[in-house]
Amino acid sequence: MTLVEESPPDTLEVRTRLAATATFRRRRENVVGYLFMSPWIAGFLLLTAGPMIASLYFAFTDYNLFNTPSWIGLGNFTALFDDPRWRKSVEVTATYVVIGTPLKLLLALGVALLLAQSRRAQGFYRAAFYAPSLIGASVSVGFVWRAIFSDEAIVDRTQLLFGMDVGGWVGDPDWVLYSLVALTVWQFGAPMVIFLAGLKQVPRELYEAAEVDGAGPLRRFWSVTLPMISPVLFFNVLLETIHSFQVFGSAYVVSNTSCGPADASLVYTCYLYQKGFKEAQMGFASAMAWMLLLAVALVTAVLFWSQKRWVHYEEAPR
Repeated sequence: MTLVEESPPDTLEVRTRLAATATFRRRRENVVGYLFMSPWIAGFLLLTAGPMIASLYFAFTDYNLFNTPSWIGLGNFTALFDDPRWRKSVEVTATYVVIGTPLKLLLALGVALLLAQSRRAQGFYRAAFYAPSLIGASVSVGFVWRAIFSDEAIVDRTQLLFGMDVGGWVGDPDWVLYSLVALTVWQFGAPMVIFLAGLKQVPRELYEAAEVDGAGPLRRFWSVTLPMISPVLFFNVLLETIHSFQVFGSAYVVSNTSCGPADASLVYTCYLYQKGFKEAQMGFASAMAWMLLLAVALVTAVLFWSQKRWVHYEEAPR
């Protein structure tokens, strides 16, 4: 009986077919992935990238929303520095950022340190302190805040009990900005939660070792707590600083849409809104927007540069 040997399969042809099948599957998966991403991509192009490119062009033009933009080069940027109200808006915004951001973070850290300790009704206190941040800078909060700090309201009457006759904060150029600072400090819940998460990650052994060495509460806070939560602190400083530069809703509503009195609450975005949509100077407003972007980018770069000196990251295991 003669045995007939079967011819071995063409391994090259099989590999080619398998490679073609794998390529087809990868392409199909990519198409499906892009289909799921298409709403975000469309939104980014139409609502973010497109308007940014358009505003960059408008920043170098004379454009009032009704006529065709005409190219004027750096005319809008030159006009910015010659505008006293623009300089006032920069001053007000810088004051708001320098005062409001540190106070908000200090209060958030202090409350987080208290809530990090085990106590009864801890969940209730966390929710209560976080609740104002859920509201955000809404119009309703602005109306309530304006009512609280207006003349003969609760804050004014409380001051009279201590012999302080300041009057309504929202109507006083010397005090209206501090009412906005009080509003942002009151909404400290978001950074508080982040601080609380960072405090939970600090090893208890470090505190015990510090106690053995005779370190008191302040020393333990300065030498153990702050270095260990410095990445969280940096994140909160960066995030809250950027948010402070973008303040608009609270200033616009509390000041009764005028950002006053006497431009005392004229934050940068409020003046940008007035120039762009009330005075229809969209070219000037676009230049303002890009100056704000550059300022925020510069501050962010400085913060990232400074973190090398005070932020301590845990080294990865070797």
